[in-house]
Amino acid sequence: MNIQQLEYLIAVDKYKHFGKAAQACFITQPTLSAMIQKLEEELDVKIFDRSTHPIRTTDAGVQLIDHAQKIIDEVNNMKDKALSMNNSLAGKLSLGIIPTISPFILPTEIFGFLSQNKKIEMDVKEMNTDNVIKALKSSEIDAGIIATPYHHADEFFSDALFNEELMLYSSVFSERKKTDEFVLPDKIDVDKVWLLEEGNCLSTQFQNICKLKENHLTPKNLSFKASSISTLLQMVDTVGGLTLLPELAAKQLHESRQSKISRFQKPFPYREISLIYYKPTYKQKILDELVKYIRTHLRPLLNYEKSPQDYISIKPD
Repeated sequence: MNIQQLEYLIAVDKYKHFGKAAQACFITQPTLSAMIQKLEEELDVKIFDRSTHPIRTTDAGVQLIDHAQKIIDEVNNMKDKALSMNNSLAGKLSLGIIPTISPFILPTEIFGFLSQNKKIEMDVKEMNTDNVIKALKSSEIDAGIIATPYHHADEFFSDALFNEELMLYSSVFSERKKTDEFVLPDKIDVDKVWLLEEGNCLSTQFQNICKLKENHLTPKNLSFKASSISTLLQMVDTVGGLTLLPELAAKQLHESRQSKISRFQKPFPYREISLIYYKPTYKQKILDELVKYIRTHLRPLLNYEKSPQDYISIKPD
């Protein structure tokens, strides 16, 4: 028995398919199958029922795989302790980030962090909040960056990264900005709002601000749900209406689009962005340094830091 065999067990249990598990482990399917069969013979226990599709983990297999995961966690913990003794920041980190944040911190904060820490290997996946929670529970990722507080995240530890203001991107209010810089939520025409697909926390936050419903700008014979902020902006530019825009996204817009950005009236709405993870974790040092890096580089750039008393938190659920 060796560590690789235990990793193969976990992969097959996760994917319920020998081919997909082999691909994830970067080996051939015959090799993976042979290694698992050898382990089953050594333990004299049938771990997988190969006659079902998808493959089923036996009752005995479930217990053994749970034990295998604990062994691998301890091995990784030992490696991390060794790195700490050498005062080295190194290792692998798998990170899930919600789509309304990833385009605005990945090429800046994440890239900057990795450029300063060459021994860290990071695997970043863009996923919605619910999938981040699921991936954390299944150990698919080590940590997630989401809008908080989130009611399903109570079992995780949370490190607040920054607070960003929620603004409006609008063809409706752009002409009024010279005389009326701020917008009251009750002045928003709910029939002209573009939202992200259901389940996206940014859409929920907009609904919580303005009690929004579906807009009437789309043709009656079209069902449309956007999955990205860039799509919403394009809809506003082309069709009209308005949408919610996080501050980081607003800061990266071209000068030609800046005139369409409006702020709500005080107290300004904001959302909290945090890193969530299980604790204790053998990757704690990497997570702590990542949190420190993002806080140091982002917080001074955001409006909230200048006058936090002027803001009100908008929950993402």
